[in-house]
Amino acid sequence: MLINALIEKNDKMKKKVLFIMNPISGTNKKDSIPEEIDKYIDKKLFDYQIAVTEYAGHAIALTQKAVADKIDIVVAVGGDGTVNEVGQGLINSETAMGIIPSGSGNGLARHLCIPINIQKSLEIINQNVIHALDYGIINNHPFFCTCGMGFDAFISMKFAEAGKRGPITYVQKVLEEGLRYEPETYEIEDDEGVHHYKAFLVSVANASQYGNNAYIAPQAHMSDGMLDVIIMEPFNVLEAPKVAIQMFNKTLDKDTKIKSFKAKSIHIHRKKKGVIHFDGDPIMADKDVEIKLVPKGIKVVVNPADCSEIRRPNVIQTSFSELFSYIDLIRLNVHKQSRKFQALNKIIFRKLNM
Repeated sequence: MLINALIEKNDKMKKKVLFIMNPISGTNKKDSIPEEIDKYIDKKLFDYQIAVTEYAGHAIALTQKAVADKIDIVVAVGGDGTVNEVGQGLINSETAMGIIPSGSGNGLARHLCIPINIQKSLEIINQNVIHALDYGIINNHPFFCTCGMGFDAFISMKFAEAGKRGPITYVQKVLEEGLRYEPETYEIEDDEGVHHYKAFLVSVANASQYGNNAYIAPQAHMSDGMLDVIIMEPFNVLEAPKVAIQMFNKTLDKDTKIKSFKAKSIHIHRKKKGVIHFDGDPIMADKDVEIKLVPKGIKVVVNPADCSEIRRPNVIQTSFSELFSYIDLIRLNVHKQSRKFQALNKIIFRKLNM
């Protein structure tokens, strides 16, 4: 009887975990993930279940049910879209979000220094360190990394239309569409007043990066109670490689083409309706866009180690760094810039496919 009582007490002390797996996120198959979860999750600490999403928005419904069922942790197994859906279901609740990153960009996971490795990300979950972090809302859509409009939202739409996932497709769309994109004029209102900008893009960041270690807001933190607003002013084709390199080297905020400030909320007015995005998910929106921060509104399982210096170059970062020497070659002849830019594109694609 005493042994049975001890077993029952131990079971009650265990935390309940639900893994929500998106089978189509990213570029890699996920057939082995359930086996790895069973192998590496600490069964002395956790009882777990696995659910598989079947349609867009399914992770939100599964997460909301988990919250109602008093599940302790819901783990998003997928990319930024899956993380966003799970996060939407968890905001302002006592249930925490874990992440096993297996998508194309993995922006929130990379910002939080959660390893892009199933075993290592499960070790983070086993340590069970939970922090309350900020999240943002754009036109009633929660976001956890970034939202915005302009070129990045336009590319998010093209990326979604492409069907194929992965960093190569993303870079391809940037290079294909970048020369044709026309900057817009934005009226941005915050606590300091109304400001007018002609911009290539306006990005509002809760976390530091889009994904794939592309840092749009290197100084952003998810626990400072503020959003980082980034206005990228128009630049020409000769400046594009420099901007790309700065994004991957975490120095974009030093560029003279970048204007940035912090705010708890902003109102943006533009001349016409168009695409906006939240965590890379594109939607159409009206001329007026409201963006605000919700402080400490979501609980997240975090890496307990100091991850400020854990930044390994990825394939794109390495490729752009190697391509830095080509920038001066492009600048030598303005009249031939289109042809030279096309040559640079070919070099980038060749590097990415190595």
